Amino acid sequence: MNYTTTIRSELEDFIEREGLNLSQLGRKAGLNAGTVSSILKGNRIMAVDQLDRMTKVLNLPEGYYYEQYIQECIVETVPNWRRIRPFLFRCAELDSLDCIRRSVQLLLDNLTYSPLLFEVAEEFFTAGKHKAAVILYESVAASERRQHSERLAFCQYRLFTLRMSDNQERNLQAAIQFEPFVDRLDEIDQLDALRDLANTYRSLRRWDKVDEIAEELGTKAKIQLQLASKPGHKRDEPKKKLKRPLFVYLSFSYLLRGSVCDAREAYEEALQYAYKYVDLSWVKDRDDETEKWVKLYEGWSKANIFVCRLLLGEEGIISDYLAFIDQDEDEILIGILNIVKAANRFDFKINHILEKYKSRVLHYVTLQPESIGIYTHQIIAEESTLCFYELAYYYLWNGDYSEGFTYLLHGLVKADSINNEPRILSFVRLFERFRDYASFDIQLEYQNLMKKEIGKNEKKSGGVVSGK
Repeated sequence: MNYTTTIRSELEDFIEREGLNLSQLGRKAGLNAGTVSSILKGNRIMAVDQLDRMTKVLNLPEGYYYEQYIQECIVETVPNWRRIRPFLFRCAELDSLDCIRRSVQLLLDNLTYSPLLFEVAEEFFTAGKHKAAVILYESVAASERRQHSERLAFCQYRLFTLRMSDNQERNLQAAIQFEPFVDRLDEIDQLDALRDLANTYRSLRRWDKVDEIAEELGTKAKIQLQLASKPGHKRDEPKKKLKRPLFVYLSFSYLLRGSVCDAREAYEEALQYAYKYVDLSWVKDRDDETEKWVKLYEGWSKANIFVCRLLLGEEGIISDYLAFIDQDEDEILIGILNIVKAANRFDFKINHILEKYKSRVLHYVTLQPESIGIYTHQIIAEESTLCFYELAYYYLWNGDYSEGFTYLLHGLVKADSINNEPRILSFVRLFERFRDYASFDIQLEYQNLMKKEIGKNEKKSGGVVSGK
């Protein structure tokens, strides 16, 4: 719309064209004649609801006048938060992100709007309007970048969580960008932030970072547990509430450090961490939420004890471990991954087991993973890719080339879908190692996959992934 015209002049033209008086226009818009008169005389700037009603009367698309409204409501007059706040919400409803962005840029010339916009961002976040929330968080963070404020840190935390995706390279950049802000958060928020950050590095298999963050999480959780046990604590409870019962953060730090030991093949040490949260009788609270998490961690500790013993070479534990994971469908993928890892490590023969669970494992080829328990969907995507690699290795090493190449190609597609270049290269190396055993059709499928799928990432990143 041309800014030389105004919304008022558009309405005046409409009244003249249609031969209406103010009362008739008001009835059509559901407004009283006095309100319409004040608007047309320039004595009142319309609220966004009134603007929407007038737009509908003029038979124009929703949001048609929003850019002009910004000009008249923010640029040409003193901004009024009682008008602007509903306008931002309406823009979010219509996905008018450019209007939100322009409004916020204009408002943040005055930093008194920073806390108000932060509150709106939080409401957008809670309502699932994440694209609109990102604009506000980024703008507030930029306006406060020299303030070193808790609000700045919390904006960065929200942006970190909103930037999580299936693209592991982008997840790494988001984690690196957020990490320096963790210590500026409220002590309660720090626990959740460290948990989320650790999960991200865990899905990226950055084990040094996982270990560092897990240690910090454990230290901070112990401090909060000590404070919670002091007399009079109930009277001074913090305003913010944790997403999980407090003991969960300490137990999770042990679980993470056990995962680090597992990744480093230090299974005896991993076993010691698993024993640290197998008995949670010291947890005094017994509300439903606490009971739920106590049972989960007791179950996970038993699972990890099985895994440690399995990866130390105890083949006889496999049947007990299978009985355990059969009780929880969410543990099937991780369970099979652990069993195949052990089989590849100690040359166990597990074909009968893999045949039994084949359909449930292949379910992860096309599954869009969701967070399950302590596993974020990024972790599940990474673990399913690793599981396909271990399965491909097992079958190829044992001479079942048809099954081996099937899992290899599935895994290659999966690794590409999450932009995990190191994993892509591991599949490429495995294929080249057994290329001579691949049928003509398999080799053709592999080459087509490298051109069509992997080539897309190559163009984006400027990198080279070659099958030669």
